[in-house]
Amino acid sequence: MSTFQGKCHCGHHQWDVTLTQDQSAHILCHCDTCKILGGGAYTMNQIIPKSQLKITAGGEPGCYTYKGDSGNSVNCYYCPKCTTHIYHHQEVMGPDTIIARTALLPEARGKFNVGAEIYGKAKMSWEPKIAETFETLPPS
Repeated sequence: MSTFQGKCHCGHHQWDVTLTQDQSAHILCHCDTCKILGGGAYTMNQIIPKSQLKITAGGEPGCYTYKGDSGNSVNCYYCPKCTTHIYHHQEVMGPDTIIARTALLPEARGKFNVGAEIYGKAKMSWEPKIAETFETLPPS
């Protein structure tokens, strides 16, 4: 396991994310919500147990909640000062699983490959296939 440090754009929130070798890759999410919240074609993430992310500065992040495809809530945790999204919790995945934003880990931006792509059903036609692509989420 390796621990990576992340921080939001303004530096107010900081955190550590501990990842196994298998988790040391980006999962690209092509869902429309990620496009709107992030302003790009996809976000870079990793699905991890909540215990592997520790907020080290900035206190409790803000939370924005919306309904996902499943009809269950998705809670987006962000810095209230600069709005950087630190992680998301999709309630359909259970209480102990989160989606951490790996693009916010400087070391991961430079070293991680892409392990998979999710929400391929919303991928834009001009995007190339980079890794194994799932219509929505990978099977449990």
